[in-house]
Amino acid sequence: MAEINLFLIFLGSIGFDLLIGDPRFLTHPVQIIGFYIKKISDYLIKNFGENKKILFWGGFILAISTIGISFSLGKFIELIYINSRNNFFIGFLIFLGLSSCIATKGLISSVKEITELIERKEINDKTKRIIKEKVQRIVSRDVRSSSMEHLLRSSTESLTENSVDGIFGPLFWMFIGIILMKFSISLPGPLSLGFSYKAISTLDSMVGYKHDYFRYLGFFSAKIEDIFTFIPSRLVLITLPLVGSKVKEYISIIKKSYLDGRKYDSPNSGISEAIFAYISGIKLGGKSKYKSKIIEKPIINLNGKSCTGEKINLICKLILRLQFLWITIFVLIFLLFLV
Repeated sequence: MAEINLFLIFLGSIGFDLLIGDPRFLTHPVQIIGFYIKKISDYLIKNFGENKKILFWGGFILAISTIGISFSLGKFIELIYINSRNNFFIGFLIFLGLSSCIATKGLISSVKEITELIERKEINDKTKRIIKEKVQRIVSRDVRSSSMEHLLRSSTESLTENSVDGIFGPLFWMFIGIILMKFSISLPGPLSLGFSYKAISTLDSMVGYKHDYFRYLGFFSAKIEDIFTFIPSRLVLITLPLVGSKVKEYISIIKKSYLDGRKYDSPNSGISEAIFAYISGIKLGGKSKYKSKIIEKPIINLNGKSCTGEKINLICKLILRLQFLWITIFVLIFLLFLV
């Protein structure tokens, strides 16, 4: 009975995120996780910035402790819920916790805000500054000198990559948690795995870089994120064509996306960007500035068109359709487990 209630809470949390997003009056778990990561990483860099070995093992402890605390908190709440025989207040806490792990509304809204500003007929210096500030919030590259075309590409690449980290990765692991708890309440559940994955993606976004101190400090965080995003990114690869307009080219698109995506250093982000690029018919990759360096990313879908507001709106629709498809599949799998 408990797993049925948890599954219904899970479905409700998805709907809540789609309609409401993150309530502004509540402290988001990512803020707490981010505070902890920043304090520890700043301490390590300040005191041991020249010692690669200490940074390396300090990064290991940072990653394990962050994920461990997040998992333990989620598991603690799950056990209280089960032992309280589905207490409403604890159930509501799980509901809010699961919803905070998904970022559909926040991700789509932030990118649409940018495209609406870029596609205005008249763009003055103030509007340009606002656009660049909004883009800078969702990307790690330096966009201060970017053209409007590059800002659109940067926003699209962030949207396609973060759709896995912020939406489909959490959905996958939370559902796995529900299935596991059907076998034993001692196994990881939806909240413990949801919080863990959120911790992993936050670690990667804050310290998982390949420059300066982070090459050592963020090594474990980046590798752990690669492992836990591996399956969700490939599930997006094989399911996204089913909700697009190119179903007849299913095998061809998956093959092209996989080959293009493998050109990226990351085993996951290239693949997620590539499948969205081929389905929406756009070209991604190229030159981007990171700090003082110009990085040339591999081109994805060479014959695709430039990113536009219309294409971004299409990608947003594809994300919502794919989320609905995944929910449908989750429901069918869960019903099979009940039989």
